[in-house]
This record gives sequence, structure tokens and C-alpha cells, in this order.
Amino acid sequence: MKRVAFVSCVKTKSTTPELAEHLYISPWFRMAREYARRNADRWFILSAEHGLVEPRKLIEPYDTTLNRMMIADRKRWASHVMWQMDDLDVRGDTAVVLAGQRYREFLLTPLFVRFENVNVPMKGLQMGEQLSWMKNTLGDYQ
Repeated sequence: MKRVAFVSCVKTKSTTPELAEHLYISPWFRMAREYARRNADRWFILSAEHGLVEPRKLIEPYDTTLNRMMIADRKRWASHVMWQMDDLDVRGDTAVVLAGQRYREFLLTPLFVRFENVNVPMKGLQMGEQLSWMKNTLGDYQ
């Protein structure tokens, strides 16, 4: 069974170029990254600037967010992400999406084409509830 996790980018970033998995420095992202590592065979970052990003890719800090994009731009972003998934042959049995509504709104339907199951474990939870859920789920995570 191949599980692929998708973790959205966050606003709080390092001020210097970093591997993507280390660029985002918020507590939420660090816990989501750990959840993805523990619960998926492969994982990616959903970047508002770059689309689908492999964790080991070196990238510069940026200040782009889907939260400020018009709907047409978010649709173009999602299409770009799907093209990147095709290019990297991203598919499997289960997709685990750790991302807010704006990041998943135009991705969920195409994900069902690539994956038998699409799981959004924190759907409907507010930020504090998400942090609490991840802390409880990760248990011994520091």
C-alpha cells in the first residue's frame, strides 16, 4: 500500500534558502512534517509559490499565499500541481492531505483520480484544534 502525504506551506519561514522540509519553521508545519514522515511512504509540500515541492529541494523564502489569490489563480495553481504530479508520477492507494481549505479546494477531486482513498484528517478543525490533534497523534514528538 502506497501512502502519499501532502503538507501545505505556512507563512513562517526561515530567512535564508533551505531545503523545503526545513524552510517552514512554524510549530504546525514541524508537526505536520513529522506526521507525514511517520504515516506516508512519500510526502510533498504544497507551496503557494512553487506548487508541488519535494522535501529535499532547496528553495528561497517567499511571501506568496493562496489565501490572497483570486479563485482563477487558485485554479491555475491546482492545475500546475496536478501537472507536477503527472511529471513525478505521484499516485498510490491513499493520499493524506494536511492542508487548509484554500490549498485543497481544487485538488481533492483530481486526487481521487490518482488515489483510491483521500484522507483529510484535520478537516473542520481550527488551528488550535489542529495543533492539539497533531500533538496527541504524535505522542512522543518533541
